[in-house]
Amino acid sequence: MTKKSSARKPTAAEFNILRVIWERKSATVREIHDLLSERQDIGYTTVLKLMQIMTEKGLLERDTTVRPQVFWAARPKKQTQKVLLRELLDSAFSGSPSTLVLQALSLRKSTPDELQEIRDLLDALQEDDG
Repeated sequence: MTKKSSARKPTAAEFNILRVIWERKSATVREIHDLLSERQDIGYTTVLKLMQIMTEKGLLERDTTVRPQVFWAARPKKQTQKVLLRELLDSAFSGSPSTLVLQALSLRKSTPDELQEIRDLLDALQEDDG
């Protein structure tokens, strides 16, 4: 793993911020703080500092022409998930998608809707190969 790719990987605290931003599309530091502080004890200056770091890391972008500044995710949620999943797949599962999926499915019970979604995906993948 290169230094650049590891520097761009969100920490757990940064993921909390990203989840809010992905949900809202964009937000100010105050909006993020207000939402996060409903679930955890976190200070405004901590959120501000995290978001500044995330901007430096390329995880967030911001509009500096308005006050308060508005932030948004630099990459879509699915793109970030794919990058992290690819790293996890390679490092922890020796590149084996089936091992990763089986392990993930064994962690908790899937809903009937989730299982149907998995079946549909498997059917589509099988059709592509056939």
